[in-house]
Amino acid sequence: MRLALDEARAATEHGDVPIGAVVVSDAGQVLARGRNERELHEDPTAHAEVLALRRAAEALGSWRVLDATLYVTLEPCTMCAGAIVLSRIPRVVYAAPDPKAGAAGSVLDVLADERLNHRPEVVGGVLADEAAELLRSFFRARR
Repeated sequence: MRLALDEARAATEHGDVPIGAVVVSDAGQVLARGRNERELHEDPTAHAEVLALRRAAEALGSWRVLDATLYVTLEPCTMCAGAIVLSRIPRVVYAAPDPKAGAAGSVLDVLADERLNHRPEVVGGVLADEAAELLRSFFRARR
């Protein structure tokens, strides 16, 4: 999660909301990193999770991101939860919950929906205070 927090901090360098993600293999190898790049690329889909999953799939040579864990600093939104399900990644660990748009239990629970063909293990709250403070500081500076 510390690597994901580093990515989140780096997102602010180009004016993006500080959200970071890292995909780590079960063997402990960092497969890919991502940070929000919506402002940087003017792309509404350039969320940290989506970018990290794309890069992990590229590194693995497969759209299935198996035997790995996605660490992300904020609970995934609906779009990112959909990408997580489609990637077949087996585990998601997130820091801060997102009471406005979270899709891993806060607003929706896409990742646990039994109607879908894949349900990853989900752990929330890892370094949540640090991730939440990054977000609060970012938005406080914008106001």
